[in-house]
Amino acid sequence: MKLKIGELAKRSGLTIRALHHYDAIGLLSPSARSGAGYRLYNRDDIARLHQVQALRRFGVSLADIGTFLANPASSLSNIVEQQIAALTRQIDQAGILRAQLTRLHGELGAGVEPDLAAWLTTLELMTMYDTYFSKEELKQLPFFSGDAACIAEWDAMVARFKQMLAAGTPASSLEAQLLSQEWMLKLERDTNGDPDVMVRILAMQAREPALREQNGITPEVEAFLKEAFAQSRLAMFKKYVSPEEFAYMDAHYRIRMDEWPALIARVRKAIADGAAPDDARVGQLMREWIDLSQSFAGDDPATHAKIRLAYDKEPLLMIGSWITDEMKAFIGQAMGAMRQQMS
Repeated sequence: MKLKIGELAKRSGLTIRALHHYDAIGLLSPSARSGAGYRLYNRDDIARLHQVQALRRFGVSLADIGTFLANPASSLSNIVEQQIAALTRQIDQAGILRAQLTRLHGELGAGVEPDLAAWLTTLELMTMYDTYFSKEELKQLPFFSGDAACIAEWDAMVARFKQMLAAGTPASSLEAQLLSQEWMLKLERDTNGDPDVMVRILAMQAREPALREQNGITPEVEAFLKEAFAQSRLAMFKKYVSPEEFAYMDAHYRIRMDEWPALIARVRKAIADGAAPDDARVGQLMREWIDLSQSFAGDDPATHAKIRLAYDKEPLLMIGSWITDEMKAFIGQAMGAMRQQMS
């Protein structure tokens, strides 16, 4: 029995995009192709995927999984050690709130009124997530599930970024780029592919020192991650544009890159609201889209044609974009409608 990629994605709980990524980095390549060119996965492929997912549960990066599977004699000791360390951090984080509540409880029991700072610290820890997300979202989103294995995966990736920073690893290195792509894939998965959730997570990370202390994503880690991800995308664009065009992109790409998630979230909402591609509201969104695109690639239509070609030829460019095939088609229709209105 052989499974097509869509069937395997459905059965494994992964996205098709994640399986494409596994193939692109040589972690899991299908053993066969159909006459029409579709990927076909056999029993051995699925067994390997099981190993990959099992190792991910231990918080191992995709790069290290590839190394481990290439050398079956490798010891699992270090992997288990990483998992223990990640779970220890999770316990420590929960312990912060427990200790604070215990102290308040003791003071109240002794008839002592806790000071203002004590109350504020406790409230901050208790209500931080409620400020940004509804109770239903907190229940449904994998990002906030509280699942130990899920948290361990995030902690392990944060630890890897910190190790790279400590070792002086350049953000342009292949190791850093691959880890940044893995990060974005997991973020897309654990937000259920909703860019609005991503926007609120970014806002919470920027405004809440308690969150940064809890998750270990310091400003230095965040800057390194963003640069590594930008480098991974620029490396793919570089294959399709001239040296002059690339120099412009390299100089301007990062300036407004943080504006993309919010714009993509608004486009997604317009689609969910049933807006037509030629709707005035959608037209305004497309003008913002063009403005953002020109901010990093200039206003030469030939350059933008090359960028569109890159997106067609490089599926890994879709990682961390939160752009679905439905949205991509809608944007194409909306751009076409806007051109017709202007002609």
